[in-house]
Amino acid sequence: MGLAKTEIFTDAQNQIAIFAKAFGHPARVAILQQLFQMDSCYCGNLVDEIGLAQPTISQHLKELRNLGLVKGSVEGTSVCYCIDKENWATMKAVMGDFLDQDLPENEDCC
Repeated sequence: MGLAKTEIFTDAQNQIAIFAKAFGHPARVAILQQLFQMDSCYCGNLVDEIGLAQPTISQHLKELRNLGLVKGSVEGTSVCYCIDKENWATMKAVMGDFLDQDLPENEDCC
């Protein structure tokens, strides 16, 4: 299998694709929703709240951390997670610009 060749795309196109990956699985959407409901760092067990196995939750949290939308801090024997507000705002702006594109109403597309 070949490389993704992301270097042939603009920084904006790559950034949109990276942020869109956060919504590419319903478990990641559920984790983000749970973190927003808490409105603070969440040290509880997301397994109980979401209903997936611990390794699955950990895998999706790792992906969300890699995407920069979630951050975690170690407190004792647990890790507390919260939304990275700065990166979330950046993602909203980037995705908003992309999603706000419209076709002219007076043209027939196909």
